[in-house]
Amino acid sequence: MDSPTPPLISRRDALIAGAATAAAVSSSVPGTAAAQPAPLATAGPQLKVSLTVNGQPHALQLDTRTTLLDALREHLNLTGTKKGCDHGQCGACTVIADGRRINACLTLAVMHDGGQVTTIEGLGTPQHMHPLQAAFVKHDGYQCGYCTPGQICSAVGVIDEVKRGIPSHVSADLNARPLLSADELRERMSGNICRCGAYTNIVDAITEVAGSRA
Repeated sequence: MDSPTPPLISRRDALIAGAATAAAVSSSVPGTAAAQPAPLATAGPQLKVSLTVNGQPHALQLDTRTTLLDALREHLNLTGTKKGCDHGQCGACTVIADGRRINACLTLAVMHDGGQVTTIEGLGTPQHMHPLQAAFVKHDGYQCGYCTPGQICSAVGVIDEVKRGIPSHVSADLNARPLLSADELRERMSGNICRCGAYTNIVDAITEVAGSRA
């Protein structure tokens, strides 16, 4: 029996030749341009922005498109405020701006020129914790802790809203002072997502600080 005829070209050489042919065809097709790197984003208009953050004045030169969240994290190195979804859906970036809790990712820093901002760093320190920080520790109101700064800032805002008599969607009487019930707390904190599911402990912590039973 005759031995098989050895191939004229190896499999490896055939693959190399095929790849080279495909590249040549692609580059010769009209309208088919070689991949080019995306152009770098150009700097936008700059403005001076004055912010008082945690009681400290700051003068910043910012691209007008800079969000308050990025101004805090990238320009002031206050990384306690977390970037979660960056679309205002998880609440990890909640801060208190001029007395109101807001999502820092949904607002531009220039919109707060001259304003007062409080972040988690401004509420307390490990040695002198804010009552809500201490309550979160006591009630194990966190697991991974990523959402905790936003949860605590939001809780500060919730307690203040209740004290001022601001109703929520579950308040039975819009003209009466809202009760700090579990339903009220869960509704008011619904914009803050805890992916670990520590909601029950978070409600317990807020309830203790608010001085009522939820």
